[in-house]
Amino acid sequence: MKKIIFFLAVCVGACLNFAQAQDIATILKEGLQLERAQKEIEALEKYKLVLSQEPTNINALVKAAELSTMLAGFNEKDTKSKQLFLSSAGAYAVRAYSANPKNAEAAYVMALTQAKLSEIQPDNKKLIECVRNSKIYADEALAIHPGHAKANFTLGKWHMEMANLNLVKKAAVKLMYGGLPEGSIDSAVLYLEKARTQDPYFVNTYLELAKIYDQLHQPTKVIEVLTKMVKLPTRKTEDISLKAAGAKMLAAAQ
Repeated sequence: MKKIIFFLAVCVGACLNFAQAQDIATILKEGLQLERAQKEIEALEKYKLVLSQEPTNINALVKAAELSTMLAGFNEKDTKSKQLFLSSAGAYAVRAYSANPKNAEAAYVMALTQAKLSEIQPDNKKLIECVRNSKIYADEALAIHPGHAKANFTLGKWHMEMANLNLVKKAAVKLMYGGLPEGSIDSAVLYLEKARTQDPYFVNTYLELAKIYDQLHQPTKVIEVLTKMVKLPTRKTEDISLKAAGAKMLAAAQ
């Protein structure tokens, strides 16, 4: 009798685990559908629901980190909301990376959130640490998966920002905090062009490329990149403002 009860308990447990796995898969699918409908807040809630059941689910943690970062961008004028979203994004990224440091997506969201957290750091030492970490984790993501479009984008943007850091700031950073890794415009173009090839529908890449080509006084490339950009499908709410900025830049370049 005891053996029968034990067997039934095991069966019930297995069935419950299977049902939960099905529920998580369903919720993740619903989250993706909401993202495609540009309902990022609702999608984030779906990923939070997954994490309430499975706290180390990499897919949900990565999505939660990405969406929280994007939503922070919608609250530029609301400093508290921006800080809250970015702090949450950073926490999700750390959890993802802790769960699997060999996962390219986890390393990528660490790079993404560290770059964004540098924007709100009041402490210069922590700001420099975030900037350094962003490159470290982007490099890690690309070592795991060289064809990771968003990691290439993140590293390309990092190089652009470092290359454009003025000499006075570079000297001050070196004197006070030991300096930062060198960035170059050539490397920025290289990584951003890789990102464009790997994901030709990621709008963000086009705008950053256009800015670099404009800086390099290459109007033909500026027009080529932006002409393609404004025709891209809108896959996320953020794309609306990005494409509007691209259209304005294109009009000025023609």
